[in-house]
Amino acid sequence: MRRRKFIKLVGGVAVAWPLAARAQQVMPVVGFLSAGSSEAYAPYVAAFRDGLKQSGYTEGQNVVIEYRWAEGRYDRLPEMAADFVRRKVSVIFANPPANLAAKAATSTIPIVFTTGGDPVQLGLVQSLSRPGGNVTGVSQLNVGLVPKRLELAHELMPAATAVAVLLNPKDAPRTETVLRDVQAAASQLGLRLHILRASTDAETESAFAGFAALKAGVLTIGPDSFFIAKSRLLAELSLRYAVPSIFEISEFAYSGGLMSYGGNIKESYRWAGVYTGRILKGDKAADLPVQRVTKVELIVNLKTAKALGVTVPLSLLGRADEVIE
Repeated sequence: MRRRKFIKLVGGVAVAWPLAARAQQVMPVVGFLSAGSSEAYAPYVAAFRDGLKQSGYTEGQNVVIEYRWAEGRYDRLPEMAADFVRRKVSVIFANPPANLAAKAATSTIPIVFTTGGDPVQLGLVQSLSRPGGNVTGVSQLNVGLVPKRLELAHELMPAATAVAVLLNPKDAPRTETVLRDVQAAASQLGLRLHILRASTDAETESAFAGFAALKAGVLTIGPDSFFIAKSRLLAELSLRYAVPSIFEISEFAYSGGLMSYGGNIKESYRWAGVYTGRILKGDKAADLPVQRVTKVELIVNLKTAKALGVTVPLSLLGRADEVIE
């Protein structure tokens, strides 16, 4: 009798052990490093999770995502990246300029980036088709569209002889590229160019407040993670100080900005999620070519145009993907 009970008990343990082992399996950890804020980047986080799900990973079920938000303080990024390295996360995702901080922090942990610039020129990868090393990611058209946004600004206000551009000096590599491109574009269009700089809310408001004194027709807002996180603030300031402005993301126009023209950032984050999932499954970052999101959208807010007393040319309205009335 005792022997039968003993055999039964041993059999029960034999069944329970694999179940316990499965329950205690450690899920892979993705380090999500962003220069922005959790609130402003919520739509992009959702897109990233969608991409992960396409690759078979769902947050909380078979993957853990740890988030680090620099809140526009780019000086915090190196330590945040180093913390992920110390914690030995499975993959690091990073947007600009966090992607450069992540690359500087490790040459072994796989990194998936998003960027609006040229990944090769920035030093993120060796080439688009064969990234090499531990880094790959997604590039959307934004930094390269700065001259085009200036052309659109000139088309919007053809009588203006001067324009302004707002840049974030804390993102030095991207700012240098944007400044060079926008200066060349302004010269070709015969426009005087005023450079405004801001990296905090107070500096941003000061830039808008001082716009009128420049006697510039339009303000072009440069591509930057801090500015993306502050798209609503930028739109509010545009209305408050009567500044005709053009920015890269659609949320700016939806929030009251005059025009937006740029790449699809949500699609970039979705692709980054797909790549992160593939790496978790065993793919090497070096073997995954950099994806390029090439779709761009032009959105015009006619309601804001009327409030600012700006007449939008029919040529612009006819090319707009969306007109907000």
